[in-house]
Amino acid sequence: MSRMAIAAAPALFVLLWSTGFIGARFGLPYIEPLTFLAVRMVFVVAILGAIALISRTRWPTGAEIGHSLMAGAMVHGLYLGGVFTAISQGVPAGISALIPGLQPILTSTIANRFMGETVTRMQWLGLVLGLIGVPLVLHNREIVAAGSAIGWIATFVSLIGITLGTLYQKRYCGPIDWRAGNLVQYIGAGTLFWLGSFGFETREIHWNGELIFAMTWLVIVLSIGAVGLMYWLIRRSAATGFASLFYLVPAVTALFAYFLFGEKLDALSVAGMVVCAVGVFLVNRGAAKSEAD
Repeated sequence: MSRMAIAAAPALFVLLWSTGFIGARFGLPYIEPLTFLAVRMVFVVAILGAIALISRTRWPTGAEIGHSLMAGAMVHGLYLGGVFTAISQGVPAGISALIPGLQPILTSTIANRFMGETVTRMQWLGLVLGLIGVPLVLHNREIVAAGSAIGWIATFVSLIGITLGTLYQKRYCGPIDWRAGNLVQYIGAGTLFWLGSFGFETREIHWNGELIFAMTWLVIVLSIGAVGLMYWLIRRSAATGFASLFYLVPAVTALFAYFLFGEKLDALSVAGMVVCAVGVFLVNRGAAKSEAD
């Protein structure tokens, strides 16, 4: 692979990951959120299953399957389910990306409180900035009123899901081949989405060009392409260096949402998003210095 391609990979990842929120915004007017995710998982499992079979991937052991199912329930079930529910309930796409984007801040707090890891002064400063930035972003009553109570709850559920799921994945799923592990995770998450769709939704689908495009994009580009690129980057960069990419996602998502859907943030909300980005950056920077020491 050329040096130019290697250098461009992080920027490409940020762009692709940001379009996940936009894809949800495109498709959700025509399908309910859990049904959308359930159908998406069927296609993802079929494609990833074929990839695993062709590459003769090592299948996980019984214990590894259990760990993969647990991680998938949080990373895909709670996170994706929360994001899609939030957007379907009127939460702006940029905000639905911002709240889960605070994951490194929450992760550092949990690691310090329950896992005995040292949190540096720089990380605590980042935590404070992140906590200041969120109310700045949400100060506009029109932004808050755009989403229902269920939507805002779902947004924070997505934050909890991606945080706990990432910690669980790091602790228990490291030795598992990413293709087989993700296949198990997608199967488990898909089962949960189908159960949820039968329990809480009508499962009515209005197929049209926009929904087909959104579904195709999220299946191939996000669930296969972006996730594959994510694992490639994790293998070739420090964990904190990779995590720092996520602080760019909310801003890029907000930019996409502005041009595609006319979602607007006022100056104070934009400033709050910048403050959150700086906070997450400091948390990751502090973690990198701590590892170096």
